[in-house]
Amino acid sequence: EVQLQASGGGLVQAGGSLRLNCATSGFAWDDYAIGWFRQVPGKEREGVACMTSSAGSTYYGSSVKGRFTISSDNAQNTAHLQMSDLKLEDTAVYYCAVLNLYYNDCNSITSPDYWGQGTQVTVSS
Repeated sequence: EVQLQASGGGLVQAGGSLRLNCATSGFAWDDYAIGWFRQVPGKEREGVACMTSSAGSTYYGSSVKGRFTISSDNAQNTAHLQMSDLKLEDTAVYYCAVLNLYYNDCNSITSPDYWGQGTQVTVSS
């Protein structure tokens, strides 16, 4: 059973930083891409970041490129999202998600195969 547990959200002032964590279990990292999407109530999901450990490739949404960095610790089955220079518009619920690379890729991070409960990130002025 695939399990994804996101943590690390919270309240931060604009310009600040947060690090999100995703503890995972139940799948082989070489067969999946892992990433994050976010959602604001009433709006569509937005792809934030995604990576494949096997190919070493990464994807970033245009609104976060240069400010967010995705990484993984395969030995610990954990992924991270380092968020810097946070803006008010980054306020959202952030979800950790995985995609099966046999038929999916990071371009579909907003339609993942599995995702966990979200963690709220609130950026204040």
